[in-house]
Amino acid sequence: MGLMPQDAYYYFYGQHLDWSYFDHPGMIGYLLRAATDLFGSTVTVVKMTDFTVSSISIWVFYSLSKNFLSREKLWIAMLLASSSILWSMLSLNSTPDVPLVLFWSLSLWSLEKALFKTTFYHWLLAGIWMGLAFNSKYTAVLLPFGLMLFLFLSPTQRKHLLKPGPWLCLIIFAAVAYPVYYWNAQNDFVSFAFQSTGRSSSVRDFGFKPKLLGGFIATQMALVFPAAFLTLTVLCYKYLKRIIISWKLPSDKTLFLGAFFLPTFLGFMFLSPFYWIKINWLVPSYISGFILLAYFFKRKWVRSQIIISIVIHLLILIELTTYIVPIRSDDTWWGWEALSKEVSELRTNYPDHFFFSTDNYKTAAVLRFYQDTPTYSTNVIGENGLQFGILDPDLNFLEGQNAILIDSDTRFKNEASPEKAPEKVSPFFQEIQVLPPIILRNKQGKAIRKFNVFACKNYKQP
Repeated sequence: MGLMPQDAYYYFYGQHLDWSYFDHPGMIGYLLRAATDLFGSTVTVVKMTDFTVSSISIWVFYSLSKNFLSREKLWIAMLLASSSILWSMLSLNSTPDVPLVLFWSLSLWSLEKALFKTTFYHWLLAGIWMGLAFNSKYTAVLLPFGLMLFLFLSPTQRKHLLKPGPWLCLIIFAAVAYPVYYWNAQNDFVSFAFQSTGRSSSVRDFGFKPKLLGGFIATQMALVFPAAFLTLTVLCYKYLKRIIISWKLPSDKTLFLGAFFLPTFLGFMFLSPFYWIKINWLVPSYISGFILLAYFFKRKWVRSQIIISIVIHLLILIELTTYIVPIRSDDTWWGWEALSKEVSELRTNYPDHFFFSTDNYKTAAVLRFYQDTPTYSTNVIGENGLQFGILDPDLNFLEGQNAILIDSDTRFKNEASPEKAPEKVSPFFQEIQVLPPIILRNKQGKAIRKFNVFACKNYKQP
């Protein structure tokens, strides 16, 4: 599989080491930096990093599941997890979820031993794993929340609240997670604001839209397949009904799994009619969710789950090897290296120009992966440049220079050059000239991707 923009963006994290970053903590960047320093900055090394970490996560999931399930149920849980698109997605594409799933699984593994086997040092380990999970993605804040929820709800485990273990665990969690807080404090808490107030304002902008709920259900069914998702939804309803109406709590081990599954799963489900929930946001909830599901998932359903998985993975394999269905988006693995070669020729022809793109982070990140000379992002025209804006908060050094804009045209209708430059770019240059576009073709000569190119004169910083 070719380079994805996410691979390039989080590789970019690792090439500019910091305590944290604009849109996420930096664990995935640190992992990619370590791997590429050891084995070379190639696409293969980036992909193998994701594959290796995800494989370790499956092993930890197996070790965790053994503490809850009989041998027969254990293999149902393993088949449910490893046959899903969830782990395939993690092993193919660099995202913060790759280390998050590993450290979330390790956190539950240590917490289970600390609570049910009263092994004190596992409280300390759990604090470390939870902190590293938070250094992977902010969703990990639900780990200490799940722990406290379980301790408050369980009559038999509430005694731990009077012992030092849970509190030392939370102190270690805060200490390990401190670099993320420190970075935010040094940067006006911009990342916390982006992930909290920025998201909440988007919820208000969207309003109530039931079709977003339909999209959420469809994407989650694609992630873990319909039988698994629907059974988990029914289980949520039944357990909540029993708890709310009759205050009849399940066994401690079931309650433990539910405390780390229900808040994430139901939280995003209730939010989904108001805001577009990305497919990977529920990923950590399925770690305990698959174990819960194995208690109730019937053997005859496993066969259909495996058949669906084989068919879908074969279709994915065909798409990866043939690109028979071109993706009308920059979220694709096809054509980036070819684009880099075309842009290298442009750099030779326009040596005194700086290069930038305005498609969020994708084109800029990929070109930075393949090329030594930087490509700038949307902060050039005063928009949110994400981590690019943190790296280059002041663009005074570009003032008055000429530039080349590489503008991705994902849904192009023809191969002709556009009549004019994007309106949002015009105010920042004295003059803009339309150049021939970059057309990327498959082996049959069909145009698959198009990038419009513009020569921009005399940059004026916003």
